[in-house]
Amino acid sequence: MTTGASHPLPARSGPRIGVLGSYGGFNIGDESILSCVLGCLRSLRPDARLVVFSRNAEHTRAHHHAADQVLDWEGVSLNHVLDTLASLDLLVLGGGGILYDGEARRYLRLVRAAQERGVRTFAYAVGAGPLREPDDRAAVRSVLAEMDDVVVRDEESRLVLEEVGLERDVVVTADPALLLRPEPFTDAMMRDEGVPTDARLVGMSVREPGRAAEKLDEGDYHALLADVADFLVRRLDAHVVFLPMERHDVRHAHAVLSHMTAPDQGRILHGSYSPGQVLGFMRHLDLAVGMRLHFVIFAALSGLPVLPLPYSGKVFDFARRTGAPALVGVAREQAGLLLAEVDRLWDEFPQRRDALHARVRELRATATQTCERCGDLLDDIDGGRSASAPEPADLTVPSAGSLSV
Repeated sequence: MTTGASHPLPARSGPRIGVLGSYGGFNIGDESILSCVLGCLRSLRPDARLVVFSRNAEHTRAHHHAADQVLDWEGVSLNHVLDTLASLDLLVLGGGGILYDGEARRYLRLVRAAQERGVRTFAYAVGAGPLREPDDRAAVRSVLAEMDDVVVRDEESRLVLEEVGLERDVVVTADPALLLRPEPFTDAMMRDEGVPTDARLVGMSVREPGRAAEKLDEGDYHALLADVADFLVRRLDAHVVFLPMERHDVRHAHAVLSHMTAPDQGRILHGSYSPGQVLGFMRHLDLAVGMRLHFVIFAALSGLPVLPLPYSGKVFDFARRTGAPALVGVAREQAGLLLAEVDRLWDEFPQRRDALHARVRELRATATQTCERCGDLLDDIDGGRSASAPEPADLTVPSAGSLSV
């Protein structure tokens, strides 16, 4: 028996449910999703045996104690993984953005193996795109067509699947991390990071340029973001705190900080924090500007004015659903437009606050629908013998585990 718990496991007489995704401590957003998916499954079937297929089983065992068993699925004997798949009653794919070029076929190979062994399969608010590679497109068309239910987290993903040629009903809900519960980020933790507790704070999330800044070299890209950070320092008399949501983000945060004219007003979080603690940290902020989807989601959950910097369709889609400004590109000639948008966001937010809160409540309710659909499938599998219909609030789960940034 493979677990990360130091205490004996309770007997599990319910269904065996596998969870497959980009888990293992690589990204705070993915870890927050896993916490919420496991919370959903445990609320639906308290006696279920939950098996997580992880890209780093050691990390997942240590930080997600709701899982009864954790297996590596990369770089290991395929036979062991297949034997475990065959023992499942249900395999949950996702959530998170895993159906994209170069990765989709790898995840769907395991889903197909489960299907061939008679295991029911469910796509849990997954994200899709870009999908241009023929092998990935073919895998999506064939494997998702045979899944028992396919739920995506945004309209963009549904359109991607439609363009690929998937011919089946696809349900759009919302990102599972919308149900994450904040954990305390104390004043002592703030002091350990060198972040003032008596100053206005702006959070920033930066990552590699990617499609957001295709016409900029990396140096110009970092300089542009530094201009935004300096503007925030001057305009709001604020300190800027960079929140790396993935390990690679640290390098880009340092590069932006090095281009700032007021680097003494900037800090980078370096500690190892759980997703819930990162969400708790957002409660200390006054404004958020960033690129990572889950940074934007955490800001919205915290009721902050947030400017999503353009990076991908999933960020644009979430901005649209929350009523946040949605920019379409980053270029040096757009620096003035970007700064003007930040200025307008700050000035107008008092009038927008109630609307944001209402939209976030609606999105959280929508996110619970994924769990409800999964519950319907479990009822079909086991007749609902151990099900207890959860209230939406019951699906809001604390996060477990940390990501070293």
